[in-house]
Amino acid sequence: MKPVSFWRDLTPIFIICLLIVGITSLFSLTWLGLLVCIAVLLWRLSGHYRELNHFALWISNPTSKNVPSGHGVWTDIFAKLYALRRNDESNEAQLAEWLARFQNTMSHLPDGVVLMDKSAYLEWCNPVAEQHFRFSLLRDKGNRVVNLVREPALVQYIQAGLYDAPTKIEYLNRQLELTLIEFEEDRMILVSRDITETEKVDAMRRDFIANASHELRTPLTVISGFLEYALDAGDIAPEERVRQIELMHKQAEHMTVLVQDMLMLSRLESDVKVDDVTINMTELLNQQLGQAVALSNGQHQFITHIDPINLNGSVQEIASVVTNLLSNAVRYTPNGGEIHLTWQTIDNQPTLSIRDTGQGIAPEHLPRLTERFYRVNKDQSRASKGTGLGLAIVKHVLIRHQAELKIDSKVGEGTTFTAIFPHSRLAK
Repeated sequence: MKPVSFWRDLTPIFIICLLIVGITSLFSLTWLGLLVCIAVLLWRLSGHYRELNHFALWISNPTSKNVPSGHGVWTDIFAKLYALRRNDESNEAQLAEWLARFQNTMSHLPDGVVLMDKSAYLEWCNPVAEQHFRFSLLRDKGNRVVNLVREPALVQYIQAGLYDAPTKIEYLNRQLELTLIEFEEDRMILVSRDITETEKVDAMRRDFIANASHELRTPLTVISGFLEYALDAGDIAPEERVRQIELMHKQAEHMTVLVQDMLMLSRLESDVKVDDVTINMTELLNQQLGQAVALSNGQHQFITHIDPINLNGSVQEIASVVTNLLSNAVRYTPNGGEIHLTWQTIDNQPTLSIRDTGQGIAPEHLPRLTERFYRVNKDQSRASKGTGLGLAIVKHVLIRHQAELKIDSKVGEGTTFTAIFPHSRLAK
C-alpha cells in the first residue's frame, strides 16, 4: 500500500499563491496578494478541518460501510482506511466463526471444559462443566472458580498448578477426574470427567474377584484338608473315609455349580444375540416346578396359575430364570410356607410372578439384590448352598429379553419377584 502524499495536495496551493503574489506585485498591490493567499490557505485549512471532523465521527463507529468519501488527499486516506477496515472485518468474522465452532465442539464433548485465566477467573465453560460444578456461565463469568466451587481438593489442585497431572475428587455426590492443562501464557483449561459409574464398576469388579476367590477357596480348603489328612494318616477307617469322600464330593459339586454360574454370567454379558424360539411355557414351568417340589421335599405348599401363553426367547435362559427364582423361594421359605407361581398377561404383557411367604427382605437390601455375590444373610445363604449369583443371572437374562424385574418384599410377610416381558415377546 503506497503512502499518502501531502505534496500532491499542497503543491497547487503554493503555485496559486505565488502567482497571485507575483501578479499583484506588478501593480504594487503585494499586500492584496498576501491577503488573498491567506484567504486561500484558510479556506483549505477549513476543508482539512471538516475532513478531520468526519474522521473523528467515523472513529466512534469504525465500519467499512460508513467510511467518508473525502476530498483531495483525504480521498486516499479514507480509501486506505476502508481497505484496512474491510481486512479487519474479514479477520474478525473468521475468528468469530472459529470461536463459535470451537465453543460448539466443546459444548458437545462428554467431558467438562472450563477456560480460565491464571488467577482462576472463569472465562468460559461448556454445559457439562456447568452440570459438574453447578456453574452458570451467564451468572458466574468473571468470578473465581475457587470461590464458586468450595471443595478444598479442587482449590488446592488449581492453586498448585499441577498441569497434566490428573487427580480425583468427590463433589456433589459424583466422582470426578480432573486434568489441568496450560493454555497460552495467561490461561489454563480444567477438564472434568464423571467417573462415578466407572468407579462403581471397578468396585463391583473388585468385589466380584474377592467374593469369587472366597467362594472357591472354601471348598478347596475342605478338599485339600481331607487329602492332606489322608496322606498323613495312612490307614483310615472305612466309615471315616466314606464320610470324607462324601464331604469332598459335595464341596466339588458346589464348586462346579459356582463355576457354571460364573461362566453363564460371562456368556450373558458378552453374547448379545438371543436365540429366539417359541417356548412352550406351560411345559417349561411344570418341568421347573417338578424340580422345585423335589428340592422342597414336601416341606412347602405350591400354588400355581399358568395360562396357556407361549413366549419367544431362549429356552435355556428363561429356564434359568424360573429355576433361580423358585429355588430361592424354596431356600428362604420356612417349612410349611407357601410358594405361588403365576404366569399370565397383565396389560397385554407376559408376566411371571413367584411369591413366597418367607422372611421377607428389608428395604435397604432390595436395590442390591441382583449384584453378584450380594447376600442379605451370608450365613443363611451359605447354609442353603446358594452361589450368590442366581439373581444376577436373572437380571442379565431379563435384560437380554427386554424384560423388567420388580421385587416387592415386606419383612415377616414374604417376597414377590415379578418378571414383566414386552408384548413383542408374545408368541403368535
